[in-house]
Formats: sequence, C-alpha cells, structure tokens
Amino acid sequence: MTQINREWAIAKLEGFLTTAAVRNNGRGQIVLNNPLPDVQAEAQIAEQILDRVLPVWRTADWQRRTTSFWREREAATRAIAQLKAEQELADNLGSGAPQLDASTMHPWVWGSVQGLWGSGHYRQGVSVAAVAVNAQAQAKLGRRDLSESKLLGEAFSIKPPEAGKPRLRLGPDDGSDTWRSRHEGAGAFARGVYAAIRNPIAHEQGDELKENEALEMLAAFSLLAKWIDDASVESAP
Repeated sequence: MTQINREWAIAKLEGFLTTAAVRNNGRGQIVLNNPLPDVQAEAQIAEQILDRVLPVWRTADWQRRTTSFWREREAATRAIAQLKAEQELADNLGSGAPQLDASTMHPWVWGSVQGLWGSGHYRQGVSVAAVAVNAQAQAKLGRRDLSESKLLGEAFSIKPPEAGKPRLRLGPDDGSDTWRSRHEGAGAFARGVYAAIRNPIAHEQGDELKENEALEMLAAFSLLAKWIDDASVESAP
C-alpha cells in the first residue's frame, strides 16, 4: 500500500468541514450551510480518507450530536490533527529510515566527485565516478585496449586468463556454483551500470539529476569499485 499524501488528505478533509458546516436557521434548528448533495459528494471522499487515518471512526464512542454528518465532522477534525502531527514529526525527526552517506562510499567514487557534488553537479559527478572506476580497473588489469563494460565483462569472465587478458577473481576457484555466480553476476552488474547509467549520462542531454537519484547511481559504482579493488588479478602463465 502506498504512503498517504498527507497534504492532499488534510486539504480534502478541511474542504469537507467547510462544505459540511452547520448554522442555526433562526427557528431553533441546526441545518447544513450547503445543499445536501454537495455535502454528500465531499463526504464520499472524506470517508475514504477517514477509513485510512482513523479506522475506528464509524464506531468510536464519541459524544453524539443531533446535527447531520456530526460523526464525519468529528472524525475529520481529529484526523486533520493527527495528520498534521505526523507531518510535523516526520519533518523534524525524519522517517527513521537509514540514510545513504556518500562519505562511506569507495574512495575511487566519492573521492573523485566530492567537489562536484558540493556545487550541485550531480550528473557530471556520476559520469566522473564512472570514468574513475574504469581508469582504476584499467590500471589494475594493465589494459588500455578495452574499457568499461567490455573490459569488466571480460575481466570477470569465468574463463581461464589468456595472454594479455587477465581476470579479476573474487576468491579462489573451488568449482562451486557460488564462485561461478559471483563472477558471472559481477560481470553482468558491471555491464549493466555502464550501459544503463554511464552511457545515457554521457550521450544524452538532460535536466540535472535529483540528488537522491544520483546518490543511488554513485552507490552502484561504489559497489563495483569495491569488487574490483578487492579482487585479485589472475594472469595467464
């Protein structure tokens, strides 16, 4: 279930309260300010919001009033207060969810983009990180004939190394499916991040990335950098 849009819900409930307001008609009767169909239309939406925010509103033991829609108005007032309190708590205390800290990313990544990040150049920062990881991989493998997805797809291959084609190994080959999966997965991941992240950023003109979106992209390159950095190089005899 998606998260409720608090601002929208509050606006709808406040609109309902306005439409469902009551007055004294001068003859000792409390009546609705607006035509009944208008109130019913607003109530139809308000009730669905109340079912989400205050599930017990239909049966709650509140002081009964004789005016029309008294329970809906009571529930709407309570729900607005609750929604505003939730928004205030979220704004001031945060969601409590873990936050992505760029400073903990692999130094090949964060070290290459820190200055750009501070000036809001997120798209360029991701591109620079991709270039930095590729440069480190080329240096580690001693190869300049290939780059990026082709280089790393070949480097993580489970095939034995060949002359001029060393491999990156994430552990000794014990013949297990796990060893095979790690290397095939790392190669596929490397090809994916360069094909789906680096290439579009490098070849397409677009709006500046949102920071959270760019951080997720950096995290992908950071993980790849860690695997490359931790791997040993296996060369042909």
